[in-house]
Amino acid sequence: MTETFTFSITATDGGARTGEIRMPRGVVRTPGFMPVGTAATVKAMYPDQVKALGADIVLGNTYHLMLRPGAERVAKLGGLHQFMNWPYPLLTDSGGFQVMSLAQLRRIDETGVTFQSHIDGSTHVLTPERAIEIQGLLGSDIQMQLDECVRLPAASEAVEKAMRLSLRWAERCRIAFGEQPGKALFGIVQGGTDERLRAESARELVGLELKGYAIGGLAVGEPQADMLAAIEVVEPHLPASSPRYLMGVGTPDDILEAVRRGIDMFDCVLPTRAGRHGTAYTRSGRLNLKNARHAEDPSPIDPESKAAAANGYSRAYLHHLVRSNEILGMMLLTANNLAYYQELMASLRKAIQDGRLADFVGETREGWAKGERDGGDEHREIPPDHSD
Repeated sequence: MTETFTFSITATDGGARTGEIRMPRGVVRTPGFMPVGTAATVKAMYPDQVKALGADIVLGNTYHLMLRPGAERVAKLGGLHQFMNWPYPLLTDSGGFQVMSLAQLRRIDETGVTFQSHIDGSTHVLTPERAIEIQGLLGSDIQMQLDECVRLPAASEAVEKAMRLSLRWAERCRIAFGEQPGKALFGIVQGGTDERLRAESARELVGLELKGYAIGGLAVGEPQADMLAAIEVVEPHLPASSPRYLMGVGTPDDILEAVRRGIDMFDCVLPTRAGRHGTAYTRSGRLNLKNARHAEDPSPIDPESKAAAANGYSRAYLHHLVRSNEILGMMLLTANNLAYYQELMASLRKAIQDGRLADFVGETREGWAKGERDGGDEHREIPPDHSD
């Protein structure tokens, strides 16, 4: 295995590309989906199950882990890989989004952000330097810069101020990160839905010569069309030789559209959170197993899936587990959803390799349309969970 961090592209199809990131702990196939293991666990899953379903890398969160159990404690216990029994690549986000969405009485200035923990009200200070220090203590393979994320819609002045502060913090993170062989620091493009700000943010970050670039501040309330427009503005300014990561995204349809626009990496709590709340993703659409119409249905939720959770249990049984609030129901539906997401990513990689991405996207959408999709908007229907 390589001792350096490298990214290579093996095939393209239109704006989409497939390839791999290589680093000492393993290979990450792209485009790829990272299950979210916020607090050192992908909820309702054993680490070996996550790997067996196709994940090459998982995500941990700086904000949650600094509060509990604490970065210094994790380092003392051998680092995050050993702590959570995941010997493969790990990415940690910087905590900026969680500070925006969870922390109480936060105060942001040039130095960093001072906030009160949502757990016990204790006061903490997170600076760019401290964010990198924490991620170093955790031992993550890909580390993210600290950024200020504003919830959309927001006043243009607030969006521009946050974007410029994030750029200054990115430079401080680069200095604090230094040279770490085999590891990478990614910058985060900000700017809301303002095309001028997004383009400027991307250009300035590329000037820092980082190993990868993320598009942040999306999937925070804006329509899909605005998200896709932001990608289209940013993508031409990012080097083709570096991985591109769309943070916090998203639904299967979001992923299809973003891959077509050149995105390589994704993460989202949706498949795991949905599984814990009775929702299954399948090639025939999204199913709400709470729905009474499944109560006497002996068929599996997805007979074409290779995952036992999808093909080995009846909808009636899963409906019973969900309605009874049984832990096994959460486990099986989470496993089904992660399997579906990883199967989707594998199929996207093959379609790009074979030069038939447009056909695959059409076939996938046709399957959703012909299926038995329950409900409407995923983000509105699935309850938030602050522990994600």
